[in-house]
Amino acid sequence: MALAAVSGLAVFVPAAVLRREPIPTPQTFLWALAAGVSGAIGVAALYAGLAGGAAAVVAPTATVVGAGLPVILSALLSGLPGPTEAAGILLGLGGIWLVTRPSGPIQAVERSTFLLALAAGAGFGGFFILIAQVEPGLLFLPLAVAKVAALVLCALVLKARGQTFPSGRRNPQALLAGVLDGGGNLFYLIAAQQSGMAVAPVLSSMAPAVTVLLSVRILQEPLRRAQALGVIVCLAAVGLFSL
Repeated sequence: MALAAVSGLAVFVPAAVLRREPIPTPQTFLWALAAGVSGAIGVAALYAGLAGGAAAVVAPTATVVGAGLPVILSALLSGLPGPTEAAGILLGLGGIWLVTRPSGPIQAVERSTFLLALAAGAGFGGFFILIAQVEPGLLFLPLAVAKVAALVLCALVLKARGQTFPSGRRNPQALLAGVLDGGGNLFYLIAAQQSGMAVAPVLSSMAPAVTVLLSVRILQEPLRRAQALGVIVCLAAVGLFSL
């Protein structure tokens, strides 16, 4: 997480300079800081929950909760979406659940593990909600601020646990993951500024469907029926959003 924040910063800061983005207002600065902390907590809680051996519950719960919270807030603030958009949201959440649920029966999990799944979802949903509050038109600087917040949080945790900062040379995949994650954050923010919080979080949370398709293509992994159905449902949801 720390290295991913570093590589994200290495992309966002130069991009902001090249784009000549103005300095964010204090409100935008605070929204971005809160979003970075929320997102980092979400990822950490997800990893901790998966480490408990209950991926069949943790992964789909965290993803659906993360996508659902912005939808609920948007409905409370702006009213219920139209019939087509509402159908797309429901289909999208169902497809996300199917795609992210691992194979095998769902076993009983400890209360602490389930709470970690909820915390992860709340962290992801919090990031979606908070970063969408920044000034329209600003992209790279708010995301850079969010990465700074995540980096500081990670550094504090590393220090509290007596661990040294990880080496980028020994963990190049973490640096690459940070660049890819930053790209996802960027396109989400653009989508949220154009379509609002009801649609963009659901579409962004369909990322596991792409992971499934890539694993089938590149790693030759078998495609389970539930995953295939989830991918189809996600595509149907995207079609409804585009109407």
